[in-house]
Amino acid sequence: MNWSLFNIIPKKFVGIDIGTSSIKVVELLKWGERIKLENYGEIKAEMLFKKPFRTFKKNTLAVETKDVAKSISALLEETNIKTKKVSFSIPDFSSFFTWFKLPSMTEEELPEAVRYAARQHIPLPLSEVILDWQIIEGSISGETEKSLKVLLVAVPKEVINQYQEITSICELELQNMEAEVFGLVRAVAREEHNPIVLVDIGAQSTTVNIIDRKILKRSHSFDTSGNELTAILAKGLGVDYKKAEQLKRKYGISSSPFYQEESLERIKDVLFPLIDLIIREVDRASKEFYRTEKREIKKIIVSGGASLMPGLVKYFSKNLEKAVEVGNPFSDIFYPPILEKELKKMGPSYAIATGLALKGLE
Repeated sequence: MNWSLFNIIPKKFVGIDIGTSSIKVVELLKWGERIKLENYGEIKAEMLFKKPFRTFKKNTLAVETKDVAKSISALLEETNIKTKKVSFSIPDFSSFFTWFKLPSMTEEELPEAVRYAARQHIPLPLSEVILDWQIIEGSISGETEKSLKVLLVAVPKEVINQYQEITSICELELQNMEAEVFGLVRAVAREEHNPIVLVDIGAQSTTVNIIDRKILKRSHSFDTSGNELTAILAKGLGVDYKKAEQLKRKYGISSSPFYQEESLERIKDVLFPLIDLIIREVDRASKEFYRTEKREIKKIIVSGGASLMPGLVKYFSKNLEKAVEVGNPFSDIFYPPILEKELKKMGPSYAIATGLALKGLE
């Protein structure tokens, strides 16, 4: 007998999702083939500072380095996470995605060809960015005439340097950095083989992604966000932001009775224009994908904090005429049964952090 349970070394990893208004951490433990949720937690910028963790600088969402480092240290201490190996998320607004075709070539020829093509697609000097790419169609054998389709991701070096500074201050070991969408796919769409739309309604923006055979085929971000939904609701109802956030989370666009003498219709009427805008973007992306790929979207998965807004899934399904579900990053992860209700409620907003932790366990 050459193996023993005692010879299986458990592995821990932490995913850290640095958002605009909050930071989320997820610590996972892998023992053999079993993955267990060890710890999780969140800290909001408003708890420590009067400004968000990210602000727009040079057309990107730059992190406030010292504030983020201080918050991560406090969060890891509060959650009692001792693991030093971590992955960070890079927001979609700080990443540049593009797709292009190249002729069939060998692996040795590919890097120079990608860099040459990148000059035509990336809106920043190549000296200011880090490039990563993935072949999503074709082969690099160079033995066929079939062209290659390449997914190219570019991240400003300034962002990379900030993350390295944060890990240094926090005394962590930065193992990976990746765009939010890749952590999201790993967390909520890892078993999907048919074409799907993955809609991430974040605090700062919404991103519509087309995933086919676990490969990112399209990605588009726009400003409509969970924060904007709250802000427009506050203005429309004449209430403060905090109250509007409570109403959005409790009633959303559902048909439940509203509080006091007010009509629920007022909430729905205020929110519908922004919700309809997201739906139009999903519909446009789905139709464009079918036009170019001749493959039909089979399912829509929504994630992000706003995805749990009452009535949202039903409204999406009715208007898009597709099956719609809320992403559950903890579906294949073991955790104490007592956490079932809480994880179902918070799951969509922890999807990116969970996907980052899963990457570290691969």
